[in-house]
Amino acid sequence: MAAKTLTTRELGRATLARQMLLEREAVPAIAAVERLCGMQAQEPRPPFAGLWSRVDGFRRDDLLEPLRSGKVVRATLMRATLHLMTARDYRKLRSALDPMMLGAMGPRAKDVDLDAVLREAAKLLRRGPLTFNELRAALARRFPRADDRGLGRAVRLGMPLVMVPTDDRWAFARDSRFAPAEAVIGKPPAKRAAAGELLLRYLAAFGPATAGDFQQWSGLGGARAIVDGVRDSLVELRDERGRELFDLPDAPRPGTDVPVPVRLLPDFDNLLLAHDDRTRVIADDHRGLVATKNLRIKATFLVDGIVSGTWAVERRGRQATLTLTPFGRLRKADVRELEAEGEAMLRFLEEEASMHDVKVVSAA
Repeated sequence: MAAKTLTTRELGRATLARQMLLEREAVPAIAAVERLCGMQAQEPRPPFAGLWSRVDGFRRDDLLEPLRSGKVVRATLMRATLHLMTARDYRKLRSALDPMMLGAMGPRAKDVDLDAVLREAAKLLRRGPLTFNELRAALARRFPRADDRGLGRAVRLGMPLVMVPTDDRWAFARDSRFAPAEAVIGKPPAKRAAAGELLLRYLAAFGPATAGDFQQWSGLGGARAIVDGVRDSLVELRDERGRELFDLPDAPRPGTDVPVPVRLLPDFDNLLLAHDDRTRVIADDHRGLVATKNLRIKATFLVDGIVSGTWAVERRGRQATLTLTPFGRLRKADVRELEAEGEAMLRFLEEEASMHDVKVVSAA
């Protein structure tokens, strides 16, 4: 039987359903993070905004508590970037990323005696959590001929480390301290984790997808072989260009007539980073308006399930302003929805401000 072909719009609806963006869902924050298979967290605040857009009645404390209790951790994970992940998933899945972590160390770490550096780092961290500035300085004294940035990168990628939360508003200081994962979550990560399990979790959160999409999201090479290892658990589909897609048999794939509410997504939201071909959620012509030269991914908003503009918050004294910048002309009804959603988001992010304003401006 020929594989079923899904349109780009159908792919978008399927992914939005798994990302809890067709409607807010009444689930605990920890369950949402697990369902999303992690949330990119280059900065502390965006995951809070991302959960606010996905979880019904979400409050800041709903994520602060599991972060501070160690049930959710912030650590270097997919694509060698910072993510939030539940402690349970971190223990199960972290080692599946080891080949990518080693490959991402780069030229500065190539001459580092990795085993010796990791032993020394473990010794230093047993005395207590350290910032990477502190850790690099201590390692540089022990390995004076090594590049200090290379030393830091070797430890960041070679050791299972997690950030230590603080009393800061969004759970982490600007220069956070790191500790061995075991010290925070009580158990070390599994020594071996199957990349196939990570693929299945990826499809549950972002599918249907190609092998290349999984490789883009995870940073792991050899995606085709990983797919082949679990192929018996998957259903095979096609996109409109004839490319092979993979999915879980019982995963949601709603019809194109399912309505999508407007939604605000934070900086670095994984919806925009989880596929090689991102046309299911953003037009190729608009990608350059979202990704900056210094690799920042701007906060965006969805209209009918497609990224249709960016948004930003500015705080001056007691005044907080959220500015929406559409890529093109919007319907008046969509603008009204965006203004209402924007004001609610603004009050969540800047609750201490006494004045809140939402503006819609034309793109430059």
